[in-house]
Amino acid sequence: VQLQASGGGLVQAGGSLRLSCAASGISFSLYAMGWYRQAPGKQRELVAVFTSGGSTNYADSVKGRFTISRDNAKNTVYLQMNNLKPEDTAVYYCNAQFHSLHYWGQGTLVTVSS
Repeated sequence: VQLQASGGGLVQAGGSLRLSCAASGISFSLYAMGWYRQAPGKQRELVAVFTSGGSTNYADSVKGRFTISRDNAKNTVYLQMNNLKPEDTAVYYCNAQFHSLHYWGQGTLVTVSS
């Protein structure tokens, strides 16, 4: 199983980035796909999830700014991040979940400057 995340980088506050996570080795459409993040000195937290049934859920801190989407034909999940804030600075991790199975990507760093 591989989850390859990309799209991180340095952006000014108010800017946008789009993260991508390409999955292989799993039946992608069966999995809930999520994005988590971990800021320095903090615990990893859920940012957004897109279930296999088509529903989405977001952390309160990103509602209205971030959008998660998935393309089952491409085995890829995306996170569109708009109006970025310095507090969004973190390593962002892609996650695939099916019942008790969890797989993690390697993380991609997002840095938002003020």
